[in-house]
Amino acid sequence: MTTLIKNNALLHKIFATEGGWGALALRIPVGIIFAAHGAQKLFGWFGGYGLEGTAGWMESIGLAPGLLMAFLAGAAEFFGGVFLIFGVLTRPSSVVLAFTMIVAIFAVHFEHGLFLANNGYEFGLALLAASVSLAFTGAGNVSVDRMLTKQ
Repeated sequence: MTTLIKNNALLHKIFATEGGWGALALRIPVGIIFAAHGAQKLFGWFGGYGLEGTAGWMESIGLAPGLLMAFLAGAAEFFGGVFLIFGVLTRPSSVVLAFTMIVAIFAVHFEHGLFLANNGYEFGLALLAASVSLAFTGAGNVSVDRMLTKQ
């Protein structure tokens, strides 16, 4: 696998990482947060509503079809978060997570202003910033991406 990645320019760019220890310190807590929120949407864990409940809520705010939107958001957050924790496919996962946060900010939170106390977008904005940062830097040290590219 490592030889395949080194010999394929596109795969090497996808797995490459310029991030150091800072990326590790960012991706672990952000990955946990995303995975937990995705688990709420998909499985109803941690007090979440599960796929059906999330689908109904998404339909109610105009994100239709609700079941598909709930699955896409939940899968992006859960699997993207798990990938961040392990540092695998960090760049593409981060791009998907950033897009998910843009949708969340503008579909749910923007009209309430910045502050979280008013259901605002500050938390989504922080997760967006972290996702964009990881998309630029990659997984950093101690990651599957680093292991696969043997940098």
